[in-house]
Amino acid sequence: MQAVEERVTSLESVLRDFIIHTDVSLSRLEREVEELKDEMKDFKSEMKDFKDEMLVFKDGVDVFKDEMSKFRTDMEADHKEMNKQWAGLANKMGTLDEDLIAPAVRPVLNKYFKCGLLSRSIRNLKRKNGDNFEVDVLAASRDKVFMIEVKSSPKSYHVEQVIEKADLFYDFFPEYKDKELITIFASIIFPEDVIKHATNKHLYLMAYREWEYMDIINFDDLNKNI
Repeated sequence: MQAVEERVTSLESVLRDFIIHTDVSLSRLEREVEELKDEMKDFKSEMKDFKDEMLVFKDGVDVFKDEMSKFRTDMEADHKEMNKQWAGLANKMGTLDEDLIAPAVRPVLNKYFKCGLLSRSIRNLKRKNGDNFEVDVLAASRDKVFMIEVKSSPKSYHVEQVIEKADLFYDFFPEYKDKELITIFASIIFPEDVIKHATNKHLYLMAYREWEYMDIINFDDLNKNI
């Protein structure tokens, strides 16, 4: 009987220790759960702050993009206006060939005719049998020579004049007879009727494209069937 009582007492002691340990573990778990809840609240609060900051940042980026877009538009408008004023000044001073056309020759010819220029000069005058022959801008590559004629106020009849002048080119510049002659009519801007007429006559036109840069404005039309 005493042995049974001892075992019961021992069991009660173990059960009491188990209950005490369980209570301690539960208390610790409850504290950890509460701490986790607090941490989650803090995390949610931080995430909300982060989302708010990101919204503010996005708004700032949108404002910056709008400002940059406006800046680019303003710069493009200023660039076009500057080109117009520069062209007008060159036109008044009679320096279109040297101030506008000649500087654009190298990049434009390289773009469309894929040739590196060996020479480029302006106002090339030749005399033969008492006749004068002047080329406004003359450029040459290994296998091509470019005769560029410049007019400040181009008219349709100028197209015929340029073509007729090109027919005499080799007579005054025989040193280029081994090269293909390409004739270009250049100005600041061309009226639509002149563009149409020159294109029908297969004459290249060089002018400002939308006041942004000098270009051969009818190249595609002249070469679309080639």
